[in-house]
Amino acid sequence: MKMYIKSVMVEDQQKALDFYTETLGFQVKHDIPMGEHRWLTLVSSEEPDGVELALEPNVHPAAKTFQAAMMADGIPWTAFEVADLHAETERLQAAGVEITRAPMQAGEVSIAVINDTCGNLIQLIQMH
Repeated sequence: MKMYIKSVMVEDQQKALDFYTETLGFQVKHDIPMGEHRWLTLVSSEEPDGVELALEPNVHPAAKTFQAAMMADGIPWTAFEVADLHAETERLQAAGVEITRAPMQAGEVSIAVINDTCGNLIQLIQMH
């Protein structure tokens, strides 16, 4: 079985699209109008045929409650691997991204956490 989609709930699909493409560097794979919302998926520029990240509108009340609780508790929704954590967090901070957890060693990896501006915390991981 092939993994196809990883989803992240977002408060505003267009705002999320702008952040994830312009700031994080993902590329649009699918952008299909579906009434009020869109089927919107992104891929890493390093893996254009890899797993797609779906930017899902958090319109269901349970989704909003869950997303708010994760944010309030400081729990990242998902994680992305980066080659150089310190360089990436410096680049993101210079671009105005809120770093909610500065880079730190966590066992065999280094981690940091950013705010995606769309209701989620995202963990960045550098493998050692």
